[in-house]
Amino acid sequence: MLCTLIVGLGRAGLGLHVPVLLKARAQAPGAFAGRPVVAVDPRAVPTGPLQDLVIAGSLPQARDLLDPARTVVHVCTPPSVRAEVLRDVALLGFSRVVVEKPLATDRNALRRVLAVVREHGLSLSVVAPWLHSTLTERLVAVVEGGELGSVRTVSVAQHKPRFRRSLANSGHASAFDVEVPHSLGALLRLLGDAEVREASCTDLSLGESVVPRMGGARLALQHHGGACSEIVSDLTAPVRQRQITLDMTGGTVVGHYPVGQDDDFAQLETVSAGRTVREVFEDDALTSFMVRAYRRYASGPGGDDLGTHVRTVELLHDAKQLAAKSATVRGAGSEEPLTHVS
Repeated sequence: MLCTLIVGLGRAGLGLHVPVLLKARAQAPGAFAGRPVVAVDPRAVPTGPLQDLVIAGSLPQARDLLDPARTVVHVCTPPSVRAEVLRDVALLGFSRVVVEKPLATDRNALRRVLAVVREHGLSLSVVAPWLHSTLTERLVAVVEGGELGSVRTVSVAQHKPRFRRSLANSGHASAFDVEVPHSLGALLRLLGDAEVREASCTDLSLGESVVPRMGGARLALQHHGGACSEIVSDLTAPVRQRQITLDMTGGTVVGHYPVGQDDDFAQLETVSAGRTVREVFEDDALTSFMVRAYRRYASGPGGDDLGTHVRTVELLHDAKQLAAKSATVRGAGSEEPLTHVS
């Protein structure tokens, strides 16, 4: 059974990983140790009640509390310091790592991360719930089954209001790094490799406050198999939406991913030959990801094939470069806001 060390107690570490770990323990008790989770925050020790957590003052102190050979480290610090944190935990003897998305922020940072992984023999599992989602599995089955023909276009809408965290400088430097990595990985799984055709980004504006590049992002892809796809993510939207629409030669498929932790149900609507079929099913993808990662680590070296995650970072880098070159960065309240995909 494996113990847990969480590095970084911000929104991802404390708000997502801790509660999901408690759920995952109940589902796969043989993979998780029963002892409390050890946590380190390089910035500051969080205040308030921290149930089932032991706070260590530093990584070396956490190492004294844990056996690296039987521990999974969750790296929940901002992606801008990913390589440095991975090196720090590797030098203390840890090798099994769960890494928050994205794996890196650009191609140069990606090279540094991969160099650390190779040098220290790290085994990484990248947090990518959409790749482990029941809805994604259903969509893959639709595409590969062929009953609705071939895919012509796919559009994704990933919208949510994110004013407070962006204004507080949560560690992300671009809207491309917030929601888009989830859907981009799923699109690569559905349609295969691609190249960036168009990209744009907007600032987040609220009164006199402006956060560059954090208002939203748009990304258009040309997949090598012939289909086109588009992702639009508006971080100033009044409501949450995680929707994917497949326009196929024999019909249309619309999927709705869960939009919050309070209700982990997905929906799938298929329209073909004038008939509409709607299904609702449980889809707790993050817990499923965590259980899978720990079971693989418990039975062997575990870890992901990093190919999809690497390609996701490369395409996000290309999109950021193209958005900057095309001078399309605009304020979220400008005359040309992001267009919602429905």
